[in-house]
Amino acid sequence: MGSTISTNDLKTKIDQMRVTVVETLASERYREAHIPGALNIPPEQINELAPQLLPNKDAEIVTYWTNTH
Repeated sequence: MGSTISTNDLKTKIDQMRVTVVETLASERYREAHIPGALNIPPEQINELAPQLLPNKDAEIVTYWTNTH
């Protein structure tokens, strides 16, 4: 938990369907551009949506977000 993954390693895991990618972007940002197949959980809805969309607590999950500040 809390580690970084390289772009190449992430692509391999996505191609092999070994990881769930979650983008924590505002809805409009997600619509503009996102990683194909990624789930979106807007920051203000994490507590509400994460348990529903990510029920397997043993699954490998990679999160992606941007900071415009």
